[in-house]
Amino acid sequence: MSKLGILIKGELQRLNKYNVTTISFVVAIIWFLLLYFIDDIDMLSSMLPFIIVVDATMMSILYIGAMMFFEKTESTISTMLVTPVSNQEMILSKIIANTIHMLFSSMLIIVVFFFLKDVDVNWILVIIALILSVLFHSLLGFMFSYHTKDFTSMLVGVMMYSFIFLIPPTLNLFNILFKGEVWEHILLILPTQAAIKLIEVGFGATIELKFYISLAVICLGGLALYKFYVLPKFKDYAIKQSGV
Repeated sequence: MSKLGILIKGELQRLNKYNVTTISFVVAIIWFLLLYFIDDIDMLSSMLPFIIVVDATMMSILYIGAMMFFEKTESTISTMLVTPVSNQEMILSKIIANTIHMLFSSMLIIVVFFFLKDVDVNWILVIIALILSVLFHSLLGFMFSYHTKDFTSMLVGVMMYSFIFLIPPTLNLFNILFKGEVWEHILLILPTQAAIKLIEVGFGATIELKFYISLAVICLGGLALYKFYVLPKFKDYAIKQSGV
């Protein structure tokens, strides 16, 4: 097995050790209970993609933050610095492990409603949208971790992020504020709006220009975030946590 494969396996085990997997399962049950009692199929068709978006974006950031915080308390990163593992491999292992973990929890919700409520699902597009959304927001989880001293500070940062980046797309989605096609396209500069549009297509929405713009925002934005921020800053973060 390659070093990356071993690291991914270790990260998945660490998620279980830190009870992140258990928390994710509990959150999935809460989402299920919230949605199950919605009898209006139109409302369910709007709420299910929204819940999946919240799970794939906000929860992805929090789970990466939790992993980084627990590693900080156990001085794991300082230990990894003296092993023949590159910073790139350490980052990718965490991102891939978090993506596998989040994909499992989100797909669990979708599968249940597919069988119980006959929700229309394009599995290939849903899986692609989930993977891309989780990958991008896992990178944001690194960014938050770099600039917060503890998990509480990170929670505050994620709340601020959700207020700025999630509420406007939500208001647009439910046609409360920022109404219409113009705002729908303007808000695509926000990764959460892009994630919404990608995941909506997986639930039967028409593939239009906004889908391709969303794809570009998530993919190009994610690559830029990884190459120009997350990877270069990881060494400074690791050295800082090691106390060197």
